[in-house]
Amino acid sequence: MSKAIVLNAKFENSGEVVLPASFDEINKHNLYLYVKSYLSALRSNTSAVKTRAEVSGGGKKPKAQKGSGGARWGSKRSPLFVGGGVIFGPTKRNYEQKVNKKQKALALKYALNAQANNGSLFVVDSLAVESGKTKDAVAVLSKLNKRDTLIIVDSIDEKTYLSFRNLKNCYMIEKQEVNAYLLAVYHSVLIEKSVLEALTKEA
Repeated sequence: MSKAIVLNAKFENSGEVVLPASFDEINKHNLYLYVKSYLSALRSNTSAVKTRAEVSGGGKKPKAQKGSGGARWGSKRSPLFVGGGVIFGPTKRNYEQKVNKKQKALALKYALNAQANNGSLFVVDSLAVESGKTKDAVAVLSKLNKRDTLIIVDSIDEKTYLSFRNLKNCYMIEKQEVNAYLLAVYHSVLIEKSVLEALTKEA
């Protein structure tokens, strides 16, 4: 079974929290499908060109069918001419890929379990930096000794937000914003105990 590291008020190791055994049985393909869907939804979907049916002009035959000694021209909309339509160019399309609720839940649990397996899931009773100073936030992250950290709290207070907002190696979210992609992309997770209990609660 996977275990999360419990930190005390000084952000020092003070114990462990065992995640549900069922998390170890989740197939990682659920995470793959969710991440693929998440990234697909971020695509702007703005690349498009006009086909010969959409460009303006072309109502009149440019020249006579015969007698010029050249090829036959039926319309200036032809892709062969400057200003004509484009053959097989990019057109708007829907990149969204559906992932059902059950798969989303499984993906989140798998990502959480993976962080615990890597020794990168840290649990605190409450995360609050009352001073609002960045140096105090840096001191917290230095205790974790990780490249970057996803911070998950029940609700973000102004002082804590001010202390962490200028740091590039962390990202703070509230519990309703948690998703499997964010859990997977960061090298460590610092989470409040109440939030972890809500996420690991068996359905």
